[in-house]
Amino acid sequence: MAGLNRNLQTCCRRGSKFSVRQLKMALLSSLRTPGLRGALCYTGTRSISSGTLLIKDSLNFWSGGRVSLKDVKTKTEPVREPATGRVLCQLQACGSADVDAAVRSASAAFTVWSKLAGMERARVMLEAARLIEKRREEIAEIEVVNNGKSITEARLDVDSGRLCIEYFAGQATTLSGQHVQLPGGSFAYTRREPLGVCVGIGAWNYPFQIAAWKSAPAIACGNSMVFKPSPVTPVTAVLLAEIYSQAGAPEGLFNVVQGGQETGSLLCHHPSVAKVSFTGSVPTGKKIMEMASRGLKPVTLELGGKSPLIIFEDSDLENAVRGALMANFLSQGQVCSNGTRVFVQSSILPQFLKEVVRRTKAIQIGDPLLDETRMGALVSKPHLEKVLGYVKQAKKEGARVLCGGEPFIPADPKLKDGYYMTPCVLDGCTDDMTCVREEIFGPVMSVLSFDTEDEVLRRANDSALGLAAGVFTKDVKRAHRVIENLQAGSCFINNYNITPVEVPFGGYKASGIGRENGQVTIEFYSQLKTVVVEMGDVDSLF
Repeated sequence: MAGLNRNLQTCCRRGSKFSVRQLKMALLSSLRTPGLRGALCYTGTRSISSGTLLIKDSLNFWSGGRVSLKDVKTKTEPVREPATGRVLCQLQACGSADVDAAVRSASAAFTVWSKLAGMERARVMLEAARLIEKRREEIAEIEVVNNGKSITEARLDVDSGRLCIEYFAGQATTLSGQHVQLPGGSFAYTRREPLGVCVGIGAWNYPFQIAAWKSAPAIACGNSMVFKPSPVTPVTAVLLAEIYSQAGAPEGLFNVVQGGQETGSLLCHHPSVAKVSFTGSVPTGKKIMEMASRGLKPVTLELGGKSPLIIFEDSDLENAVRGALMANFLSQGQVCSNGTRVFVQSSILPQFLKEVVRRTKAIQIGDPLLDETRMGALVSKPHLEKVLGYVKQAKKEGARVLCGGEPFIPADPKLKDGYYMTPCVLDGCTDDMTCVREEIFGPVMSVLSFDTEDEVLRRANDSALGLAAGVFTKDVKRAHRVIENLQAGSCFINNYNITPVEVPFGGYKASGIGRENGQVTIEFYSQLKTVVVEMGDVDSLF
């Protein structure tokens, strides 16, 4: 589901004077020092403050512009600002005629875009990346208002989207086939060709980043896309659509349709759609796959996780604690790859718990648009109640709450109806507890003790999910040995939740199918055509 901005390398490219380590240290230091204003802080003038933004413009986009739906009888749903609980806008879902119009727009764009050379497509993509960089703060602020995460993280998410587009702009120029010499002077060659109209269905935890992560490889390969954001966070995808248009993309290259399950179903079943890429929950992913299979459409599924983070007794405890914080509390814990099962070798468990609890208590919760905030609001009231319910269930099953796990009301009166909670550390957890078995998707860290390497490997792999995993140790041989035996697609050694766009991201088992980012993603948005060329006469049996 995606993925996060799990990418702290984002700011280290164009326009940034900070190294990866400097940025990482700044964010980690801010987790320890609530009032820190440092390298990641914005120093310009903020145009938005919590509780002030109202969105009136349509959030649907196709044929090169925003589209107001004509069916006024269509039921609308309120979209809320997590920080304040107030209504941000009304969402009108696209019906069958709207989806068909968006797909027709994408089909027309595909006819033009697919014929361009890779260099021509790259120019448009690089211009889009430049426009994103120019509008970085605006996009980040709107993302915060719609999603609730801290402005610090939102900036990194916008950077990740930009870097992804830049990366695949480079890939667009390298798409090529293979030449094979055959007997008698004949030969064969392959062509890597686009699929057609691709559908992207996004999740609410990384709205802008996911839209970029799905669209960049698709359009680099010559496809067009119809993107459906989560109805909980529908706002920033349309900004990306406008940016692609302003960058010179043909009308209909990247379209946005709003809606929930019914709109998603219409997209998956549409006969002109060639592929579906989805980020979200496992149950919904299964439904997406079933619907796409009726048209034999290939799918990319980035689904949930219940990932293990293993901390051995020889690890650098300071780094291990930092890693555990990064593995559990980014985006209020709403990250699919989070290492929420923290296995700590029993000999260092007391020291680890003491330090991780101290730093967790120091995390500053509050207005997500303030630079000093390190934990904003959860995405919705129902989701907040669900996460708090998991903490209550953990206590019933015997886990000990060392800190947090309670509703939180910030001092600012305008935030009193927001969806906040204190980050939670659970001790005394066992493998059969609900908090250890199920994906909570909130700021809840479950700590488990272990004694031996073989034991922890068996327990870490005892899950239907396999999105990510991490290990902290100074023993290089052990680190690689453990990673080799962990059943997960995205793994980390002495770090966690760092996902550069240059490398693939995705999971094993029920955590998904296919990969996002990295060169391999080209294979998921293209198809191979084989051409055999006979240079002599036909050797016929008839």
